[in-house]
This record gives sequence, C-alpha cells and structure tokens, in this order.
Amino acid sequence: MKETTNDAELISQFRDPNLREQAFRKILARYQEKLYWHVRRLVVNHDDTDDVLQNTMIKIWRGLTGFRESSELYTWMYRIASNEAITFLKARQKERNFIADDPEDALIGRMKSDPYFDGDEVFLKLQSVISELPPKQQLVFRMKYFDEMPYEEMALALKTSVGALKASYHHAVRKIQVAFTSTD
Repeated sequence: MKETTNDAELISQFRDPNLREQAFRKILARYQEKLYWHVRRLVVNHDDTDDVLQNTMIKIWRGLTGFRESSELYTWMYRIASNEAITFLKARQKERNFIADDPEDALIGRMKSDPYFDGDEVFLKLQSVISELPPKQQLVFRMKYFDEMPYEEMALALKTSVGALKASYHHAVRKIQVAFTSTD
C-alpha cells in the first residue's frame, strides 16, 4: 500500500508545474527498469526497446496530468508500454511483407549483433518463432511465459477478458510447439 500512496503523491506533484520534472524523474526511477525489461522481452533488441520506451515515456508524460487513478500507476504505464510495443511489432510485420529477406535471419542477425544479448541457439530459435506470431499473441505469450504474470493482472493491463488471454496463450504455445517439432 505504501507504493500506491507514494505513487499518488508523485502524481499530485506531477500536476504541479513547479514540481513536474522532479516528480517525473522519480516515477522513472521507480518504474523505468521494469518497463525496459517488459518491452525488451516483446521487441527483443536493445535499440528497438529504447525507441519504444522513448515513445512510451512521451505518452506517459502527456497523459499523466489526466491520469484518473482508477488503476495502479504501474498498470497504466505497463499498458502504454505494451501498446507501444504492439504498434512497433505491427509496423515491423508490415515491413517484413515488403522485404524479400528471411525475417528469421533478420531477427537472429539483430539479436546476435545486440551487445546485450547472451542467449543460446535455442533461445534464438524461440525468439524467432515468437516474432512470427501475431503481435497480440506475442504480447500475451511473453507476459505469461517470461513475466509469469497472472491472467487476472494481464486482463487488467490489456483491458480484455481472462478467457481471451488464455485462448491467445494456448494458440501461441501450440504454434511454438509445432515450430519446434516440425524442424530439425
């Protein structure tokens, strides 16, 4: 409960033009790393994550004054970050449709060139298969599998039903299983 009180105080400070920047820095200090790793699991690459986070922070800055506090601050920020990541992933999928190169090779190339990547070949393959899922399934799979987020919390963050999330996760898992069993 203390964090909620502190969040409420920070939001109140943010609404004061004289305290806005200081309050925003405190909010970032509290949540930026968690948001970074959430977005990183979705878009995979460090540079892409930074781009998505920059857009996320701009939207948070613009929307925080009107934040109604009907949800937790982090849940609201998480939703914005998730939506920005989905927008990024959809744009990337559209690019893939116009590029003749193999998208799996492109993803693996980006991951291998990322100085922060330290995964193995199985992880590379998993990320590649995940990247081929529809953006919503990617998001749901990553939130459940990597973040171990309960469906109820996911439903709040994504404004959807638990049943829809379970179905998306099941479809994603099935596609990943097929990809791993049908090759090599």
